[in-house]
Amino acid sequence: MEPDAVRDAARVPHGGADDPDVLDFSANVNPRTPPGTREVYEAAFDDATRYPDDDAPAFRAAAADYVGCDPDRVVPTPGGLAGIRLAIETRVGPGDTVLVPAPSFGEYAREIELQGADPVFVPHDELLDADPAGHAMAVVCTPNNPTGEAADPDALREFAARCRAADAELLVDEAFLGFTDVDSLAGADGVVVVRSLTKLFGLPGLRAGFLVAAGDRLADLQTARRAWNLGAPAAAVGAHAMRQTEFVAETRRRVAAERRRLRTALTERHGFDVAPSDAPFLLVDVGDRDVDALTAAVSARGVAVRDATTFRGLDSHVRVAVRTPDDNDRLLEVLADVDADV
Repeated sequence: MEPDAVRDAARVPHGGADDPDVLDFSANVNPRTPPGTREVYEAAFDDATRYPDDDAPAFRAAAADYVGCDPDRVVPTPGGLAGIRLAIETRVGPGDTVLVPAPSFGEYAREIELQGADPVFVPHDELLDADPAGHAMAVVCTPNNPTGEAADPDALREFAARCRAADAELLVDEAFLGFTDVDSLAGADGVVVVRSLTKLFGLPGLRAGFLVAAGDRLADLQTARRAWNLGAPAAAVGAHAMRQTEFVAETRRRVAAERRRLRTALTERHGFDVAPSDAPFLLVDVGDRDVDALTAAVSARGVAVRDATTFRGLDSHVRVAVRTPDDNDRLLEVLADVDADV
């Protein structure tokens, strides 16, 4: 990491409400957790009184089954963002350039800039057609945050092949892919996949995730990973969560049904332009309504939505998570209540 770049850097805004009494649509987190999670967490307390097993074998085995790869290719990390940093800092150096989708997760550009490198922004729906030659890395977020669309698997694999030919590493952020039935790219040559347990399993405070890589890149990531970077409770709960196949299937069904219902209501009742989505959130263009006024008005009624104007290129958008049917009904009620005010 470049010291001068750190001094010039800034924090990236994120969603998420600190007040537990607020109904939070600003963070794309499952409001439900897998059955038995609390019991596994409590049972791991005794293990937390000593250093964790740095190899995390049970966690790696569950992760491998979860995404369909060899356990030896799994590199545990304390959350998806830690994995993004590890991948970038072991590949990207001062003066390098990296292809980055826009609008998308702001931490990609920040991590690149912290290495003294430059993000090259490409429209998110054109990235897979971009030429990776001359770039150290290309980043793909699938489904993309905040727009919501999953990358076409065939197009993504073709892009991965072009990246390999150009000696540009492909970093694929699959933080939201578990909400779909699309296969992971984990294990593909020349690709580093990053996964998070935050979103699908409703555990943002746990800080658990992993990378999947192969060859020299796998060795680099394993060497550079901090010792004991995944605590015993996180490893135990993470392994448990990733084996809850029925929970995953039920979540996918619920999110798909509620996403359709919510998008229809936001479009037909409020006249919003809502982007199609494969993710547990919707990007909403509120038109000529004032975004600040809208977010403040719903906040005053105990609901938080994400101001999406902080994403590059968006100036009239909010992002709303897809939650439970009752929660989603409450959001629609609040929006109907404030519609006349904004």
